[in-house]
Amino acid sequence: MKLFCLLTILLVQPYSLMSQEYKLPNLPTHNSDDFVVIAHRGASAYAPENTHSAFRLAIEMKAEMIELDISLSKDGVPVVVHDETVDRTTRATGNVGDFELEELKELETGAWFDEKFSGEPFPTLAEVLSYTKDKIAVNIEIKSEAVTDNAKGGIVDKALRIVKEAGVEDQIIFSSFDYRVMEHLEKLAPGMPKAILYDKSQSGNLSPSQLVKKYKGDAFNCSHRQLSNAWVEDLTSKNIPFFIYTVNDEALMEKIIKKGASGIFSDKPDILKRVVENL
Repeated sequence: MKLFCLLTILLVQPYSLMSQEYKLPNLPTHNSDDFVVIAHRGASAYAPENTHSAFRLAIEMKAEMIELDISLSKDGVPVVVHDETVDRTTRATGNVGDFELEELKELETGAWFDEKFSGEPFPTLAEVLSYTKDKIAVNIEIKSEAVTDNAKGGIVDKALRIVKEAGVEDQIIFSSFDYRVMEHLEKLAPGMPKAILYDKSQSGNLSPSQLVKKYKGDAFNCSHRQLSNAWVEDLTSKNIPFFIYTVNDEALMEKIIKKGASGIFSDKPDILKRVVENL
């Protein structure tokens, strides 16, 4: 199988996408190539997004990384949820940050997807990392609404402490649309891998490689709709890893892989895995 690769890979356990300049997490499971199959919010085409069921299914499907989103409860606990509110994925209404953890734990997060998932608990970051260790790498996306100007004591600080307590520092990469997260990570844990999630309003006229350099990132993440040939040339010419979201169409998966992407976020990691293996 031939993939258009960005990085020189050392095939040892655990698998690691590493270069001299850019730090990326070890992959506890891999298929001996240089492309990362990332389960977007878990295997979210088959189970409710950002739930234990979706994450465990991604592990069963042998995805190489899961992506999840975190925000803060009212009492400051990192919880796994994509939206600013609980409206879409629970029967309650209101901002996530207006609920204390105990109140969030009274909600269920699965019935909106399918009644067979009724009763799915509201997950915390600590709970998820308790079973991902040495099974799958994790991309932790920090939601902008939870970010403040203060690094100490904020969501980045809290998440880093949970990562350390779980003993998975080498299996994590952080990302965010809020570039302050990159600054906080550089201040609090400069060795922790971090990926810029492209946001036009914060980027000005900077190219992807210039953004990665400015914020001392290790990778560049963007939508498949944003990925231009100029961006591909900019990134590949500087050996910067780039990861593309959210791709569920097989033909588009193949096209992006051939452009040189280091990985794809997909709701269907089983399909993406098959596409990669058949190239």
